[in-house]
Amino acid sequence: MMELKVWGGAGEHGRSCYVLTGNQHRIMLDCGVKKEGAGQYPLLDENLIPGLTAVFLSHAHEDHSMALPLLYKLGYRGEIWSTRPTVKQLELYFANWRKYVTGRKGELPYDETHISAMRFRILEDEIERSEWFEIKEGLQFQWGRSGHMLGSVWLRIHMEDHHLFYSGDFSRESELLTVDPPGESISHDSASDCHPFPPKMTLSIIDNAYGMNEESQDEKLNTLSRYILGVLERGGHALLPVPAFGRGQDLLIWAMRQFPERRIVVEREIVEGLRQMADWEDWLRPEACHEIELALRSSRLHIPENQEERISLLQVSDPLIIFTTDGMMESQRARWYAEMLSSSPLHAVIITGHASEGTFARRLLKGEAGESFCEVVQMGYKIHQGLNDVRLMLNEIPSRHTVLVHAPKPETDQVICDLEREGHRGMLSLHPGAAITF
Repeated sequence: MMELKVWGGAGEHGRSCYVLTGNQHRIMLDCGVKKEGAGQYPLLDENLIPGLTAVFLSHAHEDHSMALPLLYKLGYRGEIWSTRPTVKQLELYFANWRKYVTGRKGELPYDETHISAMRFRILEDEIERSEWFEIKEGLQFQWGRSGHMLGSVWLRIHMEDHHLFYSGDFSRESELLTVDPPGESISHDSASDCHPFPPKMTLSIIDNAYGMNEESQDEKLNTLSRYILGVLERGGHALLPVPAFGRGQDLLIWAMRQFPERRIVVEREIVEGLRQMADWEDWLRPEACHEIELALRSSRLHIPENQEERISLLQVSDPLIIFTTDGMMESQRARWYAEMLSSSPLHAVIITGHASEGTFARRLLKGEAGESFCEVVQMGYKIHQGLNDVRLMLNEIPSRHTVLVHAPKPETDQVICDLEREGHRGMLSLHPGAAITF
């Protein structure tokens, strides 16, 4: 028998944290936060934390990683299994999370000693992709690239008598990142010859952040392209606030390809993220390094070094495409750009990802930033899975039980209704605090 506890992430967007307990081992998959109020944390049971056999981190985004120091505060002394790019990115995410919390008059529930106490095992150093590694007797795993951001992974785990799959955040349609389709990695040569892989997993936890949405990346980008072109042709600037790592680099490369005659303003953190991606060729599509090199050499790319340069760039007559950090627009710089563009309806702010309730991006989308403001729209860039992607993954990774995660529960309920009508069985829509045994 095995138990799954949802400490966050199912039935909501944020604070992903799943705990699986068997007779011998207890493992955790991610330990993130939620950008609401001064921050929401997983529903940790402090009595269970010291007994964790292992913790796995799928990627660096705060909704999967920023509660990890709490584990060490509560007595965990083991290691966190993750990739080298992910570990390298965490320092910036901790700094940004601290700014977010203190900016909301909150306090972090851990301190620097708990961050420093974190110990990592680097997946690439221990094991090749899709090969098997035994942590302890009765606990083996394999990993592959998930295409969501630099360093992001999916996991397949053999724990005692159960076979488990965790997609992490998953996308097959990144402009720059490559992906290892998990179905192609199924091997009947498990870490132990006496445990060949079964026709079905016992349990799969699958990203369905986009719920019922069935649009492909091409469809989303065609819509975005037409909209940006319209803004530029009417004489306005198009502002795209994006994370420092992740879709920002994808969208920058896409914009340079899509609008070859247009000037692009981009903040240095995004460019540094692009340079960092070029250092990790193993995570990129074959053509990506060449595209990154061309972008970094381009005279159309303008990187402001200070506020005076930003003001000067905005005052030019030519319409600009502008990339700034912080997709939810909580940072002072993102708000400054929005304020500078707010006086003219010719300009536009384009939100390309999730905007949590209470964030400045959400307030802009709801029209709560004042009567006089530029156009504000939400047009997503695909870094998660929608309905069609879930269908594909269900066929790749057949499972007796499948938990869909990363979206509000009503959306997940609707997806499951559709999938059950199509003949899929064992689908589960859970919520934080839920526990199931199988």
